[in-house]
Amino acid sequence: MIEEAVKLASEPIAVLQIETHPYLDQSKVVAAARRHGMAVVGYCPLARGKVPADPVLQKIGHADGKTPAPVALGFLEQQRIIPIPRTSKRERLAENLGSLDLRLSEAEMAEIAELKRPDSRIVSPPQAPKWDT
Repeated sequence: MIEEAVKLASEPIAVLQIETHPYLDQSKVVAAARRHGMAVVGYCPLARGKVPADPVLQKIGHADGKTPAPVALGFLEQQRIIPIPRTSKRERLAENLGSLDLRLSEAEMAEIAELKRPDSRIVSPPQAPKWDT
């Protein structure tokens, strides 16, 4: 679909917004966007509340003095994905901003990448294409 959109667009496409979080493998989509010079923005980066309870993210966060949320956000940021977490609470906003001073090791990045699972998509409306094929 990215290839088709690029062909049909009269101007370059600057940004691709996709669902992305530690449980969803979007590597093919991100690679396609990057081939065309698009920035990638990720919605649902905290997997609609699943991230805080994740034992792997808790362990990594504890080692870095962070909660799981900034760990998940930092995981995306280190892949040059711009996460857009939703929150209505000031304390969560401050917590999320903790990702900006976090630098995950290669081992931590690999450990988080292992969380990806089939059927982990959260947003799939009826009109959506057949995902993950």
